[in-house]
Amino acid sequence: MAIGQWEEVNQLVKRKIHQPGENLMVMEVHFQKGGIGDEHAHPHEQLTYCLEGLFEFKVDDQTIILKKGETLTIPSNAVHSVVALENGLLLDTFTPLREDLLN
Repeated sequence: MAIGQWEEVNQLVKRKIHQPGENLMVMEVHFQKGGIGDEHAHPHEQLTYCLEGLFEFKVDDQTIILKKGETLTIPSNAVHSVVALENGLLLDTFTPLREDLLN
């Protein structure tokens, strides 16, 4: 993954990782309607800000609808996934760095 370049995750999702700091990183994720972020978990804390669109998140046993201008905090090790209910853009912030995404 090249820092600052868009990378296709699948047909409906692409992401761009911005230059990280020592312990903090930001990633834009663009979804077309119906795009899915598969269920996963990681030890990093995540803050997601909805720049555009409407999303349905599942975090552990909770379903959360996120719309433009809203944020969602995903705790460390929480199992989570997302579905784009319409075209949209998320800004994901992680601490510490997601080395798995940087390598």
